Amino acid sequence: METLNGQKNIKLIVTDMDGTLLNDQHEIHPDFWEIEKKLAERGIMFSVASGRQFYNLEANFEPIKNRMMFFAENGTFVSHKGKELYVNPLKHEDAIGFIKMGRKLMDTKLVLCGKESAYVETRDKDFIAHISQFYQRLKPVEDLTKVNDVILKVTLCNDKGVEEHTYPHFVNYTDRFKVAIAAKVFIDITALDANKGNAIKDVQQELNILPEETLVFGDYLNDLEMMENAKYSYAMKNAHPEIKQASNFVTRYSNNENGVLQTIEELGLLQN
Repeated sequence: METLNGQKNIKLIVTDMDGTLLNDQHEIHPDFWEIEKKLAERGIMFSVASGRQFYNLEANFEPIKNRMMFFAENGTFVSHKGKELYVNPLKHEDAIGFIKMGRKLMDTKLVLCGKESAYVETRDKDFIAHISQFYQRLKPVEDLTKVNDVILKVTLCNDKGVEEHTYPHFVNYTDRFKVAIAAKVFIDITALDANKGNAIKDVQQELNILPEETLVFGDYLNDLEMMENAKYSYAMKNAHPEIKQASNFVTRYSNNENGVLQTIEELGLLQN
């Protein structure tokens, strides 16, 4: 495997969470904390880009949150070292339209993702328990169209698979909105220019970091644009075929084999 001469080349590492940094039990490997510490000592910023809520990411990385960058809600909310950098919201009237569409679809549940909280109008306890692992702040409401918050995205969930059962209903909107298949059961709708790749590009320009100094990891279709903004773009061994095609490299190990951290070590980023 290619080495990067330690810290000389890479300044920014950005990884997806579920299916990438986390194993299938949504756990962070115990080795992560020591590895992140070594990266920080070498001036390499470790960041996460996820469809998860900012408050959820912040809680997962509580011990180091004040030196991290978070690209939350698929890049619609970016925070750096505890400070909000920018928000890319979805117009309220557009969100209402997608809520009304989602209500008509069979086997579909909705999550309205706001800046302050996520919201659901279902009372399905199993569903709420499932999505609570992605949302630190989650509020049941009577009517999602009446929510008063800055809306970041509308998420639709179908346990039978969104690529086949949900995406076709929204394909005609892809010229006006970003419709991203975020996982087998989740689809996210955001503003057209809202994605992880554009968020990373803005940060690279702000911090004077080149794509040649950026290393990214992803596994699913909401990571697609992220692959375009880093020379060292890695699809996970377990990634969706389209992500493997879009990336420059594929990891030798899956998310369940600690693939992100294994790759960081193999690339020589922890060497003195």
